[in-house]
Amino acid sequence: MNDTFLLASGRLPGVSVAPVSQPIDRTATAIRWADDRAALRAACAPEVGLCTIVGMEGSFSRRMGAQLAVHPDGSVTGSLADGCLERQLVTEIAEARAEGTRPVKRFGRNSPLIDFRLPCGSGLDILIDPEPDRALCRDVAERLDTRQPAALRLPVEAPLLRERRFIPALRLQLFGEGPEPEALAALSTATGLEAETHTRDVSLGQRPQGIAADPWTAIVLLFHDHEWEQAILEWALDTPAFYIGAQGGRHTREERLARLSSHGIAPDQLSRILSPIGVTPHSREPAMLALSVLAQIAGEYEALHPAG
Repeated sequence: MNDTFLLASGRLPGVSVAPVSQPIDRTATAIRWADDRAALRAACAPEVGLCTIVGMEGSFSRRMGAQLAVHPDGSVTGSLADGCLERQLVTEIAEARAEGTRPVKRFGRNSPLIDFRLPCGSGLDILIDPEPDRALCRDVAERLDTRQPAALRLPVEAPLLRERRFIPALRLQLFGEGPEPEALAALSTATGLEAETHTRDVSLGQRPQGIAADPWTAIVLLFHDHEWEQAILEWALDTPAFYIGAQGGRHTREERLARLSSHGIAPDQLSRILSPIGVTPHSREPAMLALSVLAQIAGEYEALHPAG
């Protein structure tokens, strides 16, 4: 039985995954797979080891600094490859703990482990730390909880990665009413993202109150009645949100920009408003629009990562 079947059936030894036939739990499995900070948070607990990519030769599907947490029972939080590397790292953490070491080992290209290869042909240097600095892990996690960027110092020397930098999780603030914001909120939740939908808690002609938007927030307006947009967009442009998008056809877009300009909004600010939204020029169904917009947001958020 090959690893592809085992992964699909949720029975990959030593690695915790969810069977594809079962609903995904947003607070558990989806976060383990999707959240760049999940392994860090897991490493705050006693006896959890932390593996970090600190060197890379060639291309790889994960970013430099990607992490995997190994629990005492051999299960893992996070992912680095297709399951084979994860299983190997479970063994490596156990051996490092028994020896009282925190080695950096090469996997894949130019590795002394001749019976272990990465399918992509690249080479990875991975820090295997059975006892990471848990106080520092907690400090970094707490900073991220307060929506601040943070960095985790790593016990390695240059030219290896000496600091793993994190940014807060992507947050979506959705404004509108009807199936479009509902579809985008549902899709965001299914992928483990935080999304807040605002319909009845905003007033026509009034700026939103008590709604947070920081440099890691995407603001999306999905109105059919576009007179609701003016005050919300003026508020959005006063925030550091990395993404501000509003749906609408060509005529709507022209009128929108004209109204904002008449209210004194400068051209460089107006250029922050993306419209039309999404990676697909024309999405005629709510679900397809949601997929298109979320893909665009995810791409722009990914570019914010300091490690690429």
